[in-house]
Amino acid sequence: MVTELTTVAELPKIDPVFGQVSYDNHEQIVFCHDKDTGLKAIIGIHNTVLGPALGGTRMWKYQNEWEALNDVLRLSRGMTYKSAISGLDLGGGKAVIIADSKKDKSPELFHAFGKFVHSLSGKYITAEDVGIDTPDMDLVHDVTPYVTGISESRGGSGNPSPVTAYGVYMGMKAAAKYKFGSDNLEGKKILVQGIGHVGETLVSHLAKEGALVQIADINEERLAEVSKQYGVSIYTGENLYSAEVDIYSPCALGATINDDTVHKIQAKVIAGAANNQLANENIHGQILKERGIVYAPDFLINAGGIINVYAEIAKYDKAESLRRTENIYNTTLEIFDYAEKNNLTNQKAAMAIAENRIEQRKKENTK
Repeated sequence: MVTELTTVAELPKIDPVFGQVSYDNHEQIVFCHDKDTGLKAIIGIHNTVLGPALGGTRMWKYQNEWEALNDVLRLSRGMTYKSAISGLDLGGGKAVIIADSKKDKSPELFHAFGKFVHSLSGKYITAEDVGIDTPDMDLVHDVTPYVTGISESRGGSGNPSPVTAYGVYMGMKAAAKYKFGSDNLEGKKILVQGIGHVGETLVSHLAKEGALVQIADINEERLAEVSKQYGVSIYTGENLYSAEVDIYSPCALGATINDDTVHKIQAKVIAGAANNQLANENIHGQILKERGIVYAPDFLINAGGIINVYAEIAKYDKAESLRRTENIYNTTLEIFDYAEKNNLTNQKAAMAIAENRIEQRKKENTK
């Protein structure tokens, strides 16, 4: 989008969408604007070969609209791989609302957003993500059935965060098994960056197992609360990427593994809930491999949430959702083995398996 103050001469010399690095053959990008409510949102639909594109809506105060566009492109692409690697009959999609989740929420805004979702006739199904809670999804559900993660009282599965955290926990244990020879996390030094809904639940699992947990977050009040509740330590070092820990678990926003941090990381395993942890999946994934750091692909181990909300579509019960989420442990080990045998990074191995499933379905659909 171009603001009123931007002149043609000031525009970047690239195509607005197709020239973005994160654009990867997306099927559809929808720009949503409602003047009355102030809604500015973008819906990204990456791939629908396996089924409708399901992915959460993120509400974030982006620095500019280019940043929001890049985020929705990266996130929707990641959802394609997440659903495919998890064996779900879903495609990949995501939405972002450009706003401050602490100040800008209103029933009218979510109703307006829901109407845009509804206009896609089920090609995109939304759910909650960063900055969005179950009551917000209930408001979206007022105007469209194409929403998951709604309240259990309204027939939904509720907040998917606990199941997401459980999947990350399973993936982390698998990575520990591969790296250390045992999936027992007792006594392991683990740094959890970001203690939102998912991060806090993950901390609870780790604390119960006896891991030596340190937590980091920009919200000092939350740090104090979580530290006290679970008996874990607050990280006080100058650079958390250089922390002498066994496992680094990024559970906030993505791209924390980048040019500035990838060589600083001292952890032997990276396993977290954040989406798109590798700023550049080719370059940074390869560096981690060469340094002997085991990276558990984020779109694999954080798939518990989508497995959980998929139950609202597939009609299987909570127990089955948890069983499928627990199986992330086995899938993670299988991908590590595949990567080792084929001399691939773990990220590339997981992507290859997901892409093979999509290609197979595409061939079946053309018969």
